[in-house]
Amino acid sequence: MSTEHPRHKLVDEFTNPVRFSLVAGLAGVEQIDFATLRNHLQVSDSVLSRQASQLEGLGIVAVRKGYIGKRPRTWFSLTPKGRKLWKSHLAALRAIAEDSVLAASGDGS
Repeated sequence: MSTEHPRHKLVDEFTNPVRFSLVAGLAGVEQIDFATLRNHLQVSDSVLSRQASQLEGLGIVAVRKGYIGKRPRTWFSLTPKGRKLWKSHLAALRAIAEDSVLAASGDGS
C-alpha cells in the first residue's frame, strides 16, 4: 500500500518565493509594519503590496491600516488560517526533505 507523497500537502499559495518569504517573515511575529517587512524581504513597495493583497484575499494575511502621528502606516499579520496553513506547509517540506526511497525500500541498493 502506498501513501500519498508529501508534496501533495504543499500549499500552492506559498510556492511563490516572495509569498513564501512574506509568510515566513510574519510567522515569527505578532505583526510587522510595511517598511520593516519590505526591507527584510528586499522587495519593492509594489511587489510587497501585490503579494500581500493576494494573501489577504485568501484569508491568509490580515492588513491593518492606521496612523502614527499624522503619518499613515500599514501593518501585516498572519490570520489563524494563515498560521495553520504555514505549519502544514512546513510539515510537508520537512517530510519531503526527510523522504528517502532507500529508507522505504530498506535494501540500500
